[in-house]
Amino acid sequence: MKKSICFTLLLFTLSFYAQTQSVKKPEYVILINDEIASMEQVEKYGQEGYIKSMSKGISEEKRNELAKKFGDKIGDREFVTVIEIFSEQEKIENDKKRTVAANETVIQTEPKEYILNINDKASDFTLKLIDGKEVKLSNLKGKVVLVNFWATWCAPCLMEFYDIPEKILEPFKNDNFVFLAISSGETENLVAKKVAKLKKDGLHFNYGIDPDKKIWDQYATSSIPKNFLIDQNGIIKFVSTGNAKENLDNIAAEIKKLLSK
Repeated sequence: MKKSICFTLLLFTLSFYAQTQSVKKPEYVILINDEIASMEQVEKYGQEGYIKSMSKGISEEKRNELAKKFGDKIGDREFVTVIEIFSEQEKIENDKKRTVAANETVIQTEPKEYILNINDKASDFTLKLIDGKEVKLSNLKGKVVLVNFWATWCAPCLMEFYDIPEKILEPFKNDNFVFLAISSGETENLVAKKVAKLKKDGLHFNYGIDPDKKIWDQYATSSIPKNFLIDQNGIIKFVSTGNAKENLDNIAAEIKKLLSK
């Protein structure tokens, strides 16, 4: 009887309720030559072949330096993109290289994105949550589970988080649905620091850690964010990579289908 009560309480802690505060989504900031640029400028440079490199995310030191110059226009460092532009001479040399490369045959292989795919049985795991609790996937049988792999440095992952309350959590708050956000390859202290910030922004999830990538290595490779939607019987029914505009809408539609069965 005691075990049954404990298990019920565990499942209760994994339920979601309406957000108690509005979630303000951050914005990307683009820097060209240490000046804030618009997407239109980036597109123009891109069309003309002037973009030399693009790096997403900056150091905290650099972010603080920029904040002194631009104030509140600079948000979290993960959302700052720095673009380097070719000089005229560099562009001429680069155009020559591109012309040579275009005349050469290069065989490229696409990286493997998934170890487990649709209709595969989800590998069981025990996830340590950031609040110290643990949850075992197999104990959630009978519920629809969305497993999300993310990292504190991944801007698309964080951008996706800001849409999850409205598109995923709120619509299914009264259903047999659980969302597990698993940080891949990062220490507990690092994740806890980011989670504290996310919670201040109104993002109250089941945040878990996978510092040695033991869970990740059972499910996928390559890029994040990655989502795995698992049905009531532990079978994967939907997978996705990246934060495309329609991605969460597609996931929500699939959750609704599974819950209606």
